[in-house]
Amino acid sequence: MPLCATLPFKTLAPIAHRSRPMAAASGYPKPMTPPYPAVSKEVELRRAMTAAARSGAFELSAGDVVFEDESMVVVNKPSGIYCETLLKALASKPPLPADAGNETCQANLHLANRLDRDTSGLMVITKSHKVAAKLVKAFTDHKVKKTYIALCIGNAPKWKKLTISSGHGRSKFGAWRVYSKSDVGRALPGGSMVKDMTTSLEVLSINGWKQELRDGGVESIVVERMADESTYGEDELLIRAFPQSGRTHQIRLHCQYLGVPIRGDVKYGGVIEWKGVEFDFHALHAESLSFDHPVTGFPLCFHSPLPPWAKEMDS
Repeated sequence: MPLCATLPFKTLAPIAHRSRPMAAASGYPKPMTPPYPAVSKEVELRRAMTAAARSGAFELSAGDVVFEDESMVVVNKPSGIYCETLLKALASKPPLPADAGNETCQANLHLANRLDRDTSGLMVITKSHKVAAKLVKAFTDHKVKKTYIALCIGNAPKWKKLTISSGHGRSKFGAWRVYSKSDVGRALPGGSMVKDMTTSLEVLSINGWKQELRDGGVESIVVERMADESTYGEDELLIRAFPQSGRTHQIRLHCQYLGVPIRGDVKYGGVIEWKGVEFDFHALHAESLSFDHPVTGFPLCFHSPLPPWAKEMDS
């Protein structure tokens, strides 16, 4: 019987069974997660074309600006547009009174952090090279605290709070993959190395039922085995993620490894269709940012309004 006939939803992920990692014939570390599904190329191309059209027509509204002063702007990026679109939108936005007539300020707009095309949420854009250097260093040195909200589809986990630590890197064909923790520091194809990657997660709700989260009781996983993808779950999980490192696609990769891929995340095992609806984005939102002001040193904390899919699960 075809796979699609046995599952109540449409998925692009291959089914595999847990096994111990084997040394790759090339001598390179073996990834612990599967490669991108072949059909994801078609989906990604379609989404990229849609995002290009959206980005070209995008205009920044007052509601998109969470904070602004003479040094920086904090913006709530919608899903489905590219980060660079925000620079163009801000450049055409009327300046603050303090910035009026300062063409240098407009020309020096810089992205202090980046989000994937389909990830929504908070981004910081600086107005000078000096401020940009300070904030980029703060992000690089992990002095910026971040939280994300994700809607995942899978089997409800036994854990309520979890910290997962693994390796991270590009495989032979350039795909981002999870590697075992013991492979950190080993060389990868193309000359890069496996880097460490750690994420803490907590389950906020399961199928709309809020979970009671208490202090303590945090479980931990150190990745040394292949991901188990032998089963597909149907539970809807609202998860808050705390990335402790800043690796590309970090939360998406760790959710894939844990068997709770993000809804719509076709690259990393997420269902493309759920409850009869096909989604053109993955359900991941940059919820909060906390850091010291790059000029005054004053502690700042910003929160982004939850997107509709998160509000539905959190109500």
